[in-house]
Amino acid sequence: MMKLYTGAESGNSWKVRILLEQLEIPYEKVYMDLLTWEHKKKDYIADINPRGQVPVLVDGENRFWDSTACMVYLARKMNRTDWLPIEAAAMAEVMHWIALAHCEIHFGLQYGRRGVMRDRWVIGDATNLPQYQRFGKMAMDTMEWRLSQQDWLAAPHITIADIACFPYVLNSPEAGLPHGAYPGISAWLKRCLAMPRWAEPPRAPTRDYPDMPAES
Repeated sequence: MMKLYTGAESGNSWKVRILLEQLEIPYEKVYMDLLTWEHKKKDYIADINPRGQVPVLVDGENRFWDSTACMVYLARKMNRTDWLPIEAAAMAEVMHWIALAHCEIHFGLQYGRRGVMRDRWVIGDATNLPQYQRFGKMAMDTMEWRLSQQDWLAAPHITIADIACFPYVLNSPEAGLPHGAYPGISAWLKRCLAMPRWAEPPRAPTRDYPDMPAES
């Protein structure tokens, strides 16, 4: 059985859980306590993920420690070209939105939300929030452009591109970017959440996130 190292508060882990549930793949959850920095401990970094992050997907001798790598592996292993096409143009279309998830969404919506919700600012202090929001707005404007024309980001049906973008766009109001100006995104979020077997959301982060110990 596959094993997923995850965190109760992790949006990136949510992406992998969503796809596992959509593909109806049985798996074991191994929860890392992110609030005590369990994912930064030496044994975890040495044995599971040198980046000290979640998610990590383990399937026999195979181990993947990036949410996109996990989703690509699952789609290919299950031969699900609906979730990840193999034709060149269709695959590149998916990669447009994977790149958006790793760039503007990550550095805008995810970092902005982390700062607002946990008072943890990746660079400096809260004066960075407008910068994060500019990145986040760029992501949401780009998605609205596409979703005003079609139901899903990369194809006439849902793909891993939609899952990659979903968690931090859903929670964009917590980064100070509400959905009201984005009717296409709002309708898309409802379509995602209406999918059968959509995995349960992560636990809301807390402000009392402790400082990382000097020696982990």
